[in-house]
Amino acid sequence: MPNKNPHRPFTPDPEFTSLLPKNWGNSVNGLGETRVRRPDVVWWASDTEQVPFGAAQKWFYTKEVPGPELTQERIKRQEILARPLSEVAAKVQKRSPGEWTHSLQQFVRTGDCEQTGVARMQPEWAYKGADVPFTNVIMLAVQHNYEKLKSAPDQVCGTDVSHQYNRAANVAMKVANWLREQGWDAKPVTGPMVGDILLIPPALACGFGELGKHGSIINPKFGSAFRLAAVLTDAPFEQTTTQEYGIDDFCSRCRVCENACPPFAISQEKQLVRGAEKWYVDFDKCIPYFAETSGCAICIAVCPWSRPGVGPNLVKKIERRSKRKSAEQLLTSTDQR
Repeated sequence: MPNKNPHRPFTPDPEFTSLLPKNWGNSVNGLGETRVRRPDVVWWASDTEQVPFGAAQKWFYTKEVPGPELTQERIKRQEILARPLSEVAAKVQKRSPGEWTHSLQQFVRTGDCEQTGVARMQPEWAYKGADVPFTNVIMLAVQHNYEKLKSAPDQVCGTDVSHQYNRAANVAMKVANWLREQGWDAKPVTGPMVGDILLIPPALACGFGELGKHGSIINPKFGSAFRLAAVLTDAPFEQTTTQEYGIDDFCSRCRVCENACPPFAISQEKQLVRGAEKWYVDFDKCIPYFAETSGCAICIAVCPWSRPGVGPNLVKKIERRSKRKSAEQLLTSTDQR
């Protein structure tokens, strides 16, 4: 039996639900659609007047009274985003694709981020209406302070979320300027506001981990306790590779985030979304609680993989189990001959 959930039962605020559009978020997200298509903006829109959930998003902004630390993080974010990008240098620096990708590690060594990767840009990652004339997506990951994250949905967690988005924005600006100063056009894409592209698909493609049942990536080292930013560029980077760690199978057996989710938004089964079968969080169940708690984050905080030091041990355990299973299957096959 799971522990009693202190956040249940949850009843959405009627004032918030009255602002929701008739076209449900799951429909806008493409739930049940069999064809691959570009995504629509649902939440975190820069211009709330242009999206169906704009009124609900504005209500979300007014719900929280930020403390001094969160206020400072928000001020800092505006300062980061207000910095002008460097001009693209006339002289183009030449490196091999492998050298370009390896050189990204300098941003890990300096502590600007914790992981880098590169994926080839795919059309279905770009939001409808976005012009993305770039061939590569550089992905950047910054890790949460777990002690703060585990306080979710308290504002202590929300402040760390803002802090990590700031770190992610800062390193994305640095990487973009680094490329532009070497003659390559580059454009940063930072959260939480919607940019030109989705961030999770290229992060999966470049090897950051596997999609978890809670709709976020589970990294074998950080779990889901990290945030993303991206840089779009035509610089000839070598792509980093995907790798399976057994996380998907683990999620199919685990119910921790399911049981922790106040509005029951996390499903036991994968769903078909814009032509792909994957783990999917019910947007229409999730968003009222997300809005009323100014960001929630319970699911990624309770994920077993997010606890420091747990991920690498789980990977080893899964590897041992897989080897035992393979050996047993081999013995069974031999016995039947």
